[in-house]
Amino acid sequence: MDILPWRVEVKRGIQLVVESFHTWEVGHMEVNGGKELASMVVQNYVEIGFHGHMVVVVNNQKKVHHDHNHCLDVFDFYLKETNNFNEHQSSISIDGILSLYEASFHLVEEETILDDAKKYSSKILKEYVKRNDGSYISLLINHSLEYPLHWRVTRWEAHWFINTYEKSHNLNPTFLQFAKLDFNIVQSIHQEELKDMSMWWKKTYLAEKLSFARDRLMENFFWTVGINFNPEFGFFRRAITKVNCFINTIDDMYETFGTLEDLELFTKAIEKWDLSFGMDNLPYYMKICFLALNNFVNEVAFESLQNNEVYIVPFLRKSWADLCKAYFVEAKWYYSGYIPTLEEYLENGWRSSGSHVIFLHAYFTIPNVLKMEQLDSLKEYPNIFRLASIFCRLVNDLGTYKREKETGDAPSSIQCYMNKSGASEAEACKHVRSIINTLWKNINREAHHSSLSQDFIDTILGLTKMVLAMYDHGDYHTFQDSEAKSGILSLIIQPIPLTC
Repeated sequence: MDILPWRVEVKRGIQLVVESFHTWEVGHMEVNGGKELASMVVQNYVEIGFHGHMVVVVNNQKKVHHDHNHCLDVFDFYLKETNNFNEHQSSISIDGILSLYEASFHLVEEETILDDAKKYSSKILKEYVKRNDGSYISLLINHSLEYPLHWRVTRWEAHWFINTYEKSHNLNPTFLQFAKLDFNIVQSIHQEELKDMSMWWKKTYLAEKLSFARDRLMENFFWTVGINFNPEFGFFRRAITKVNCFINTIDDMYETFGTLEDLELFTKAIEKWDLSFGMDNLPYYMKICFLALNNFVNEVAFESLQNNEVYIVPFLRKSWADLCKAYFVEAKWYYSGYIPTLEEYLENGWRSSGSHVIFLHAYFTIPNVLKMEQLDSLKEYPNIFRLASIFCRLVNDLGTYKREKETGDAPSSIQCYMNKSGASEAEACKHVRSIINTLWKNINREAHHSSLSQDFIDTILGLTKMVLAMYDHGDYHTFQDSEAKSGILSLIIQPIPLTC
């Protein structure tokens, strides 16, 4: 039985609950509810339904009306209030301060108002938690101070908040029940997709024939759910799961198994995309990988030709060629003992992150994204591709550099900076984190002004959030601890128990 109609009914139920909110006060302002607010909540009940008022203002101003200056005026009002904040006298509640803090992470470079908003609201929130430790709002505050909503994986956040919301004194049981139903219905769709991916992975024989490579189908699918969980994006998740499997396999080929001579041949075969050359010159394990990759590229291209009447094979092949060339550069650095400058490393590293491959395939597999006038810009990749790819590269480095240093892999950004500047390891990590923070601001700017569709922009942001979740405290992709395994189970396998 098709369960999507059931989800439609659940979303109608959520909408009925939300429409009863009508109007939320934000200080001396009002954000009108009705159908527009209800629609926003239904689309993402985490961001709007629970985390309060200022996020609604940001979404309305930056995403709907694009009235950036007016949005900053709103923040200026809040700052005047927070400078004299007293939780018993101020017209702004602590919920409003929390929302102000959350919204400040949508800042771009040189927006001093938002920087000030973050500084002032953070100070107030930390002081509030000290005085009210253990309260429900303190749970939300501590959660936000650890990572703001803008940096968190939406699907993970939904699961966390559904569980946390049960502790709220203002609990709306109907809303909570609908949220659980919606989560479980979408999860069941993901489970069917995972079954399909498991069958595909077995048929490729890559895990069996290339035993040196990581066999991480579940994790590779999990990434796609974190990036974009919406049920209508099933083709995207299937395609990107396959992309992830190939990236893992090829990465391990370059890093742990292939000789430099064989890697040069493989890079040449992929760059030329010459199957005859590959079958005549490559070792067996590379032949089977190349042929499987070729079949996948043709599969995605055929789907696009059917649905969009666009031939995309050159775009897809180029993305894989750029990835393999970047991997080969790193392999040559490793074999020669060369340590590049940080700038040289990042110029190659944004490609070796593999993010551009994911973005390009996502562009052609997300519904209603492709625009003919944008195809030329895809050939050399839009700036948001590059910024997000550098972000992913650096966050990945922070999570993996210690292990890779022990195993003798190619140098990371941390080692490159240490070698050139003479900085300590701690100083290098601090420097890399400062670059990451700047990248967030630049990605925000690109996202606000991009002509790319919002669904696609959200997918790009979804990958940056997943990378942060998986690598900021270690390498959860390669080595799952109990927390990482629990996260996978909660999103993919285990439904949320419904309230009786």
